[in-house]
Amino acid sequence: MPLTPGAKDRLRIVFSVVKTVFHWGFIPGVLYLGFTKGSEPGVPPLSFMSLLWQ
Repeated sequence: MPLTPGAKDRLRIVFSVVKTVFHWGFIPGVLYLGFTKGSEPGVPPLSFMSLLWQ
C-alpha cells in the first residue's frame, strides 16, 4: 500500500526530530547513566568536576 504525500511528509518530520534528539541527547544520556550508576568499588567517586579536570 503506497503512502500518500502527506503521510510521507509527516514521517519525514518525525524521523528528522528523532534523529536530532538522538544526535544531541546521546552523550548527555550516557553521562547521566554513568553518574547515576556510580563508580566501581576501589575507583574514586564520579563528580562533574572530576569529569572536567581529568
